[in-house]
Amino acid sequence: MAAPSQVLAARCTARFRPPRFGLGGCHLGDAPGLGDAPGLGRAEDAADEQAIATIDAAYQAGMRFFETSPAYGASEPRLSTALRRRPRGEFLIATTVTGTDPEASVRASCERLGLAVDLVFAQDDVTFPVLDQLRRDGVIKAIGALAEDWRELDRLVRDGEPDCVLLSGQYGLLDQSAEPLLERCAARGVSVIVSGVLTPEVLHGQSVQARRISAVCERYGVSLPQAALAFPSRHPAVTSVLIAASSPAEIRADAALVRQPVPERLWKDTEFLRLLSSS
Repeated sequence: MAAPSQVLAARCTARFRPPRFGLGGCHLGDAPGLGDAPGLGRAEDAADEQAIATIDAAYQAGMRFFETSPAYGASEPRLSTALRRRPRGEFLIATTVTGTDPEASVRASCERLGLAVDLVFAQDDVTFPVLDQLRRDGVIKAIGALAEDWRELDRLVRDGEPDCVLLSGQYGLLDQSAEPLLERCAARGVSVIVSGVLTPEVLHGQSVQARRISAVCERYGVSLPQAALAFPSRHPAVTSVLIAASSPAEIRADAALVRQPVPERLWKDTEFLRLLSSS
C-alpha cells in the first residue's frame, strides 16, 4: 500500500499525514460471548486470538496505522500483544482521550499498549491545551479532533489547531455532506481521516441509490465496496481511510480491494457524477 500514499503525498499539504489506510479498532475489543462461567475463559482466549490475528493480517497486508480507544474494550491490550513485536518506527498508533483528565487518559493508554501513542483524538477544544503541552513535550506527535457531526468538527478546526480530524461517515459515495469541512481542512493544512465507508448500504446494496451507483461501477469492473474505499482519498484533504474488521479474512478481503486499481474513467463517468451529486 506504499505506492498510493506516495501519490497522495504529492497533492496534499497537510502538516501531519498518517498512512493512507489503517485498521479501525472498534471491533478489536469485542468481548467474548457470555455463556456458562466455566467456558468464559476459553471464549475470552478465543476473542484475544481472533483480534490479534486480525491485527497481524492487517500488518501483513501493509497497513501501518492502527486506531484504538479505551472505550473499545480490550482493544488496547490486544494491539499491544500484536504490535510490540513489530519495529516501533514502522507504524502509527492513535487513541482517544476519555474521562476528565486528558493527561492521565493518555498515560493510561500508553501503559495498556506498552507503547508510545503517536496521535490522540479529543472531542472538545477544552482538552486541546493539555494535549498541546504533551505534543510540545514529545509525549505525542499529533492532536486530532473527534465528533459525531461534521459541523462540530468544522468548529473545532475553525477555533482550535488540531493536526487532523476523524470523520465517521458523512463523506463517501452515498453521502458527501461533510464536504465544507474538507474544504476548510484543505485550506488549513489539517488532515482528514475518514472512517465508516463500508456501511451496510455499500456492502449489501441496501438502498436504491447504492444499487444505481453499483450498476455504474460494475460497467468498469469495479465493485461498490472497492469504489467506496477509493473514493474519499479523491479529495486532497483526505489523507487516510480507516477500515474496521473483526477477522483476518475480513481485513485481507478489504486490503485486496484497496490494491485493485479503479479506472479513472469511472470517476469521470457522467451518470456516476450525477448519482453522486444527488446523494
